[in-house]
Amino acid sequence: MVPLFSPFQLAWVTNDLDRSMALFRDEYGVPEFMVMESRFPAVVHGQTGEMVLGIALANVDDKQFELIQPIGGGVDFIYRDVLPADGSFANVFHHVCIRIEGPLANWDRHVANLRPSQPIVYTGDPGDHVRFMYTDDRPSLGHYVEHVWFNAETTAQMKAAIPHHVSPAWAAANG
Repeated sequence: MVPLFSPFQLAWVTNDLDRSMALFRDEYGVPEFMVMESRFPAVVHGQTGEMVLGIALANVDDKQFELIQPIGGGVDFIYRDVLPADGSFANVFHHVCIRIEGPLANWDRHVANLRPSQPIVYTGDPGDHVRFMYTDDRPSLGHYVEHVWFNAETTAQMKAAIPHHVSPAWAAANG
């Protein structure tokens, strides 16, 4: 059994990244995101291709919010499939992400302990500094679960680059 741990990230898929960021700013008080285009080889449901995504990241209190806009590359259907076919604006909850801490051996152990009921449906290969995959936990949880490991250098770079916001409620509760 692999526990869910405490998810560090909540992720939504959108067909308009700018509009989604405005929604999070105006309705939920997230003033700023780090925005990037990510391009890497991926395998989704056995199909190999390039994944091209627009990504916006913001840390709020102890969670990271990720907004994803599929841009292309041939295997981005794991994200496109949840968006409306008519192209109308959508911001759809997609997955939680759990981070595996420590050395790469912890990642290998984590992957080896996945249950058969958690099929791996998506893996990406951004380089030796990151490992990630999605398991299809929709039958039991209603969404995917992303599993990720970063080396120490990548963790530090992300911490420095991604804006961090503290909500008034969090500040009051945590001193």
